[in-house]
Amino acid sequence: MDFFTLVQTRRTVRAFRPDSPPREAIEQIIAAASWAPSPHGRQPWRFVVVEAPERKLALANAMAEAWRYHLALDGLDPSTIEYRLCRSRERVVTAPVIIIPCLYLNDLDRYPDPERQAAETTMAIQSLGCAVQNMLLAAFALDLAAGWMCAPLFAPAAARAALGLAEDLHPHALIPIGYLAQEPKRRPRRPLSDLIVQWQ
Repeated sequence: MDFFTLVQTRRTVRAFRPDSPPREAIEQIIAAASWAPSPHGRQPWRFVVVEAPERKLALANAMAEAWRYHLALDGLDPSTIEYRLCRSRERVVTAPVIIIPCLYLNDLDRYPDPERQAAETTMAIQSLGCAVQNMLLAAFALDLAAGWMCAPLFAPAAARAALGLAEDLHPHALIPIGYLAQEPKRRPRRPLSDLIVQWQ
C-alpha cells in the first residue's frame, strides 16, 4: 500500500473481533511510534499495554466515574449518561489489546523561565500526537484495526490509579487494537480551500 492510500483509507474503529493480534504486531506498532519526531530527540513518551480482562475492566470503571461527573456537569440526564458510559465501557473491555500512550517529561530540557518550559511541554505533547499517528498507521498497515480514545486525558488520575502507573507517567490516550468486526462510518474531510488560510 502506498503512503497516500494508507493515510486516506485508515479509519477509527470501534468494534473488534475477540481474537487478539500477535504480540509481535503490537511490538511493531510501538516500534513505529518510537520513530516519531520529538523535541531534541528525547522521545517523551512511554506506552502501557493492557490485555488482561480484569485490567481493562478496572480501567473502564475508573474512567467511567470521572466521566459520569463530567457528563452531569454538562447537564445530561441520568439515562443519557448511563447509555454513553455503557458504550464507552464496552469499547474498552471488548478491545483485545489497549495501548495507553503516556507523556513522560523527565528527560526534557529545563529552562529558568516558565515560557520556554511551557513551550517544551507543548512540543512533547505534539510529539506524543505524532507517535500515536505512527501507531495508527502501523496498525492499519499490518491489517489491524485501531481507534483513538481521549478518555485518559480527562481522567489521568483515575487511569493512573487503575493501572498502577508511576506519577511521572501522564496517560493521554487509549488506543484499542484488534481485528475489524464492523466497518465504521467515515467522516468527510474539509477541502484544502478551507484548510489553507494563507499562501503567499
